[in-house]
Amino acid sequence: MFWLEDKTVMITGGTGSFGKKCAQTLLQNSKLKRLILFSRDEQKHVALRRSLFPADRYPQVRYFVGDVRDEKRLMYAMRGVDYVIHAAAMKHVDMAEYNPHECISTNIRGAENVIHASIESGVKKVIAMSTDKAASPINLYGATKLCSDKLFVACNALAGKDGCRFAVVRYGNVLGSNGSVVPFFEEQKAKGELPITDGEMTRFIITLQQGVNFVMDSMHRMVGGEVFVPKIPSTRIMDIAEAVAPGCRTRIVGIRPGEKLHECMIPSDESRLAVEYDDFYIIRPTQRSWTTEKPYYETTGKACEKGFSYTSDSNKSWLTPPMLRDLIRECREVPAGTMRSEKPKLKIVA
Repeated sequence: MFWLEDKTVMITGGTGSFGKKCAQTLLQNSKLKRLILFSRDEQKHVALRRSLFPADRYPQVRYFVGDVRDEKRLMYAMRGVDYVIHAAAMKHVDMAEYNPHECISTNIRGAENVIHASIESGVKKVIAMSTDKAASPINLYGATKLCSDKLFVACNALAGKDGCRFAVVRYGNVLGSNGSVVPFFEEQKAKGELPITDGEMTRFIITLQQGVNFVMDSMHRMVGGEVFVPKIPSTRIMDIAEAVAPGCRTRIVGIRPGEKLHECMIPSDESRLAVEYDDFYIIRPTQRSWTTEKPYYETTGKACEKGFSYTSDSNKSWLTPPMLRDLIRECREVPAGTMRSEKPKLKIVA
């Protein structure tokens, strides 16, 4: 990542699953001036500093305790920052349904604070993490992320012609991340039975490393206003169960409030704005009032057909239980105090 040499990068939600993996990747593949991990969880900061990124080996890492709800704290953290990766969010569907005000404060007002602080601090680029649940949302989490996405796209106009550029990355379930189905199934298999919401359920699947690679590629490529969507495989919930606990008894418990049977990353209503590339899609902004220059996606890629949609049940690429088992094995947490030495592949494998 030559373009990051001697630059300062800040990750909001920097102590979460994505933040840690992103930090590892950046430290292994670029010569950063500074890397700022911004998170409200003091204990996670301490754990990272003691184990994964000790100060004697990684003096460029800064641990900034703060909340995206606090705009002033964000302003302090962003002094001298070149690039921001916004990964902080309240993301659990059921918790968001029960605590709607907290979800709105973090996911929407927090996004506004990141935008304002980035513009005022002279940040060059911001890329925001989104979710497949933001496409045609039926739960509050998805609705807040859709609102956040709209804010990040529209605020390019607020920043002006030569100001900070903003873009969004939208992808599906992260295999093995905190709170995801794989660690839950691993806990439940000891009881001899796996609770299944619906046997027909499908989901998009991406690994943490693939997600990080796609985010960094998108940040390098972005000109502002894009929503980047990777081409990733789907899987069935029953296949995940078979991969984690072969032959284990299952019990259907029903879909939880706010949950979909199948996920969508590009609804048909957005097909007229979608451009296809070999391993990703771009959803173009409806307008580009902040510049008169023609962006690259107007002359490259292939316009998607009218009515096209990208859904987990109609996907062309699928993961089988053996493939899932291999991915789960590869995604095991790196032991504390160590980092993988091999250079990660910088491409999504679908």
